[in-house]
Formats: sequence, structure tokens, C-alpha cells
Amino acid sequence: MTRVPLLQMVVSIKATRLIHHTAKLGGKGLGTSFFKWLASFAAIYLLILDRTNWRTNMLTSLLVPYIFFSLPEGIFDLVRGDAGKWIAFVAVVLRLFFPRHFPDWLEIPGSLILLLVAAPGFFVHSLRDHLAGVVICLIIGCYLLQEHIRASGGFRNSLTQSHGISNTLGIVLLLVFPVWAMLARFF
Repeated sequence: MTRVPLLQMVVSIKATRLIHHTAKLGGKGLGTSFFKWLASFAAIYLLILDRTNWRTNMLTSLLVPYIFFSLPEGIFDLVRGDAGKWIAFVAVVLRLFFPRHFPDWLEIPGSLILLLVAAPGFFVHSLRDHLAGVVICLIIGCYLLQEHIRASGGFRNSLTQSHGISNTLGIVLLLVFPVWAMLARFF
């Protein structure tokens, strides 16, 4: 009779240790993956905001390399494969042969697709998901936040103007991924 409670206690201790070790090892990676998805969607959100009637004064072309470095692996591999090649081919054909029918708002997304498809393997395998890519994302995020605050007339105005809140929130979400990835890498 005493063997069953002892066995339950041992199993409970082992399960607790397993959960603790799993959280310790996978917690940082899981957080980094989640923040990578969040930052990619925030960058795409800022591109959409800039191409709609919520025009901003920020240099949104910097979002292209940011998305290149922060796009999650599944989406990156999908766009870098045959589907992305076809999208890039159609974009190039439209731009070259039908420039009047190629809208201005497709310039930056078209360049993003071309970058994702045509980037050399060196950049893909040695800069993405490494410290250099994270540092580049951090520099881009800091620069965009600084320029947005300057264009808004200060930090308070960037949070109180009608269009400022959504842009500030999107840019702050850009900063979450590189900061978390740097913290997870060094601690």
C-alpha cells in the first residue's frame, strides 16, 4: 500500500522536473518564435497602413529587409519556393511590360518578394536567425521609432494623434522581437 503513494510521488517529481526543464529549454525559443510572428505581422501591418490613406512620413522601404530577417521559417520557405518564384515572375512581367497597370502600392511588396526569392543562400543561411539579422532588425526598429516620434512632434504627440497610436504600436511591436531574441541569446 505504501508503494503506490511513493510511486505517485516519484512520478510527480519526475513530471515536474520534465516540465521545468522543457520550459527552461524551449521557453526562450518558443517566445522568440512567437515574437518573430508578431513582429512580421506588425511589419506587414505597417506596410498596409502606409499604402492606405494612413500615410506616414517614415521610410517604409526599411520594412522590406526587416521582414526578410524576421519572417518565420514556414512562410519564408513557402515564399522562397515555387509559389514565390511565380509571384515574382508575374510581378516582374507586369512591371516591365505593363507599367501603367502596375500600381504604385505594389512597388514595396514586389521588391520584398524579389528579395525573398532571389536572395543568395549566403544571406539566407548566415544572416537570418543569427545575431547579425537580429541586430539589423533592432537597428531598423529603433530608427523607425525615432523617425516616427520626430515626425509626430514628440513622444506624447505620437500617442495622442489619431494616426499616431496605430503606427507607434506597430513600431513598438517591431522592437519586441529583436530585444527578446538578444535577451534569449545572451541569458
